Amino acid sequence: MVSEIVTGGADREQTVIVAVDTAALLAVLDDVRALLALPDNDYSWSSFGDAEAGLAELAGLRAGVIAGSADVSTLRVLFAPTGPIQEVSLSSGWGHEFLAVAERFDAAIG
Repeated sequence: MVSEIVTGGADREQTVIVAVDTAALLAVLDDVRALLALPDNDYSWSSFGDAEAGLAELAGLRAGVIAGSADVSTLRVLFAPTGPIQEVSLSSGWGHEFLAVAERFDAAIG
């Protein structure tokens, strides 16, 4: 289980418990890392800026999953439609592969 903080307004915070399949999530992150590391990727439309920044951010998030303190909100943004991973995928020719990985991500985070 992973805690996720969701803000509900200026004075309210709500903690939501999200059931995460850690092994499945780590497999997804490893697969997306391999895709982001492809040599001819185009990062120009992504907020990552370049491969090094994208891979570093993913490595930090992966470490959080291993430590049991995954930042689920940030992971959701990365895998969202028009999120940074999809932007790289569409610019780099692996959009269909992204969709398959994103479906697995959704299943892993419950």
